[in-house]
Amino acid sequence: MKQTLLIAGSILTLFSFLPLINSPLWWIRVLDFPRVHVALFLTITTVLFLVCYGVSNTPEIVLVALWGVAILNEARYIFPFTPLASIEALKSEEKQPRHSFNIMIANVRMTNTKYQKFLDLVLANDPDIVVINEPNAAWHDYMQKDLETKYAYSIKKPLENTYGMMLYSKLKLHDSEVRYLVEDSIPSFYTVVELPGGPKFDFFTVHPQPPRLMKNTETREAELLIVAKQAKATSYPSIVAGDLNDVAWSGTTKLFKNISGMLDPRVGRGFYNTYNAFIPLFRYPLDHIFYDPTFRLIDLKRLSKFGSDHFPILITLNYEPQEEAEQEHPVAAPEEHEEASELIKEGLEKGEELNQEKSDPDKT
Repeated sequence: MKQTLLIAGSILTLFSFLPLINSPLWWIRVLDFPRVHVALFLTITTVLFLVCYGVSNTPEIVLVALWGVAILNEARYIFPFTPLASIEALKSEEKQPRHSFNIMIANVRMTNTKYQKFLDLVLANDPDIVVINEPNAAWHDYMQKDLETKYAYSIKKPLENTYGMMLYSKLKLHDSEVRYLVEDSIPSFYTVVELPGGPKFDFFTVHPQPPRLMKNTETREAELLIVAKQAKATSYPSIVAGDLNDVAWSGTTKLFKNISGMLDPRVGRGFYNTYNAFIPLFRYPLDHIFYDPTFRLIDLKRLSKFGSDHFPILITLNYEPQEEAEQEHPVAAPEEHEEASELIKEGLEKGEELNQEKSDPDKT
């Protein structure tokens, strides 16, 4: 038992510190995800070891102290997403919000066939904008009649590779584009949304590749940071939404926020875990909505599951440019701009390599 605890504690400590390495290697970046779980299991391991065996020599004292440091290392990442932390995105104080709207984002899981259950969820919540990740032709065909009747505007790119995307909107859309920022097989959307009364905002939707076995994260980092730069440079306030395949507390997400100047409504409120809907013990916040400080939050909630491995997220915002100065404005340091530029360069090079491999399979 003692040997088991020593091995478990050592492995969990390694899991805590490995993500500090600034590398796109999949086996490092995947450890950004389970920080809550590593902290919890390492705390349990430490308590059990101390209660059952205590510390009787210097090596054990050093080891247990290192476990404590590893727990604190995990805690510093997840603490901002607990109700104990200060809220980053302020709530609207308008009793009758004049420019409010809501957005629903959902990764439907391409192989999920519970089309009607998802459609019922959309109709019940009646969002102004619906962003759907992973739709294929079957999903498009099932949603088409009901959603195109209800939503006057749309952008659609269903695909059979799990990176399809569809967007439906009651609000008027301008200058809509399907963009391929890094990989030719992974689309993202850009559009200008017009609110009733005339205010407009830029809306970006993304779904980059996740870290997984033998798949590093260069292209994910590049896509997110390209969008961050685009969102910052536009003349309208911006919103970015989608399945980012990254957790809210990762270094990439923090860099994205600082480069884009956007707010995360999760900070100070909770994790709002969206994946995995099938496994309650292992859930992470992968589906995100970031927005410019000209918006104020009215409501944020995770919706019920519908057969996908993701939960949908529904956010209600109000356009309040007159209150912008009261909100926090994330700002990137010069070295973060340099880091972002380097990550984009590396990701574009990797994306070009992947594009060439797909266009010429004989080279793989």
